[in-house]
Amino acid sequence: MKKFNINNRRYIGNKSKLLEWIFEKIRENTIGNSFFDIFSGTGSVSKEALNYYDEIIINDFLFSNNVIYKAFFGNENYDKKKLEKIAIGINSQKYEDLEENYFGKNFGDKYFGKKDARRIGFIREKIETKKNENKINEKEYNILLSSLIYSIDKIANTVGHYEAYIKKSVKDDALFFNLIKPLDTKGKTIKIFREEANKLSKEITSDIVFLDPPYNSRQYSRFYHVIENLVEWEKPELFGVALKPKEKNMSDYCRSNAPKVFDDLVKKLNCKYIAVTYNNTYNSKSSSSKNKISFEEISKSLNEVGKTKIFEKEYKFFNAGKTDFKAHKEFLFITEVK
Repeated sequence: MKKFNINNRRYIGNKSKLLEWIFEKIRENTIGNSFFDIFSGTGSVSKEALNYYDEIIINDFLFSNNVIYKAFFGNENYDKKKLEKIAIGINSQKYEDLEENYFGKNFGDKYFGKKDARRIGFIREKIETKKNENKINEKEYNILLSSLIYSIDKIANTVGHYEAYIKKSVKDDALFFNLIKPLDTKGKTIKIFREEANKLSKEITSDIVFLDPPYNSRQYSRFYHVIENLVEWEKPELFGVALKPKEKNMSDYCRSNAPKVFDDLVKKLNCKYIAVTYNNTYNSKSSSSKNKISFEEISKSLNEVGKTKIFEKEYKFFNAGKTDFKAHKEFLFITEVK
């Protein structure tokens, strides 16, 4: 059975193709043994950091990302054969034998085909039941949940996120439940959090802090609401055409006060070095793509806490919408804190 690696996700702002360049610059311009990835997103930066640092601190406020970090990075024991047996059982289940459920009722013939949506709801219930009956431990629970996230990402009727579904006939009966492949983190100290970045920053000490905050108005908790709903499994009432629950887990980095919040974060960090990635979509014609923090504002905040070097690289980033950025550049700020 094919297994998913941590990078096998479609995710806005994913830095996986820039990792070699980012870490080359960080390694050349910093010294240290601990790495704090405070807006971890897919976790691809933290995965790369495993190659160079003994302590990795991972944080993101999405419930789904937190589950994924625990599944890939958590160094608790798990039973590989047990999980494979569960996956085989899931894939052999016939659609005709499945009862209608919350997920099928709400998302069938929209984000997923009717059969696939009902299957997703069935798998989610099965994972929860196994946890409640103590048939799987916490690590196994997170592996199964993460495997479901990665499996449905392959068949979702979307452009790469869940802001809305594509209005067309939906491909159905395509879901195959594949397991993820957890990372080898033996000998490493791994700390995983689901906290608001500015609050957590005061509580953590690390040699290097890596910042890749959301810069535009696209709230990740809304862009990935279907997956958040699936992971939390509180089955809330849904609203509007996009079938979103009530707002929660909203980020100030996607609002007009983002520069002030960023400045506050930078001043609170307990570290020797700060590395910040930034892209030049500040003057985008699309209001949702337009950055809430400017290049100058980031430079000013960083220069107030230490000596800053700036590196740049041309890069065509993952963009799920229609916005076309000409001469797109990625910037990397590295600050040696005073």
